[in-house]
Amino acid sequence: MALMRSGWLWRQSSILKRWKLNFFDLWVDGNFVCYKDDSRSDYETTLRLKEKCVSIKSGLECTGVCPPEARPRECLLLVLLRDRSTLVMCANSEDEALSWKLALMEAKRSPVYTYDPYDDNYQFVPVDSHNAIYISPGYPGYGYGGTHHVVIHEDPCDGMGEEVALGLLAGMATGAALQSFLWMPFWFC
Repeated sequence: MALMRSGWLWRQSSILKRWKLNFFDLWVDGNFVCYKDDSRSDYETTLRLKEKCVSIKSGLECTGVCPPEARPRECLLLVLLRDRSTLVMCANSEDEALSWKLALMEAKRSPVYTYDPYDDNYQFVPVDSHNAIYISPGYPGYGYGGTHHVVIHEDPCDGMGEEVALGLLAGMATGAALQSFLWMPFWFC
């Protein structure tokens, strides 16, 4: 994948709310990776914008957040996530914050294309955590001409809970009936 943008941003920690200077990479497929330094040897967090991001705010839109000292409020960036948590960052200038916001919004919505050498064309591929990229191995210019087979594999333990529940219910009814019939003569002795 191609790198859209990288650079230094101040990031607010989630627990102690301290500001730390981190190096960020924004990839075309929507991955937003936070590193401790620009050597990219070990990353702190990875955020998949296409899956987890709800909205991106910058500048005066970020309410309830105080920027680091000697930085104006216009430098703030706020990424709201689906689990109701936030990623709070601060750029070095207002223009840099705006360019980061535009790059984050584009990475969130931009589709990913892959090159198919068999038909000399680019194809749209929805890259998510549950999709795989597959290009047909047919002759150049032709797709695979075979029939499509759909295999439905049912789980053998799918109805097991119903069978266990009915078995327990039948066992309790049988036990209650046998208890009243078998032990009745001994109670009057």
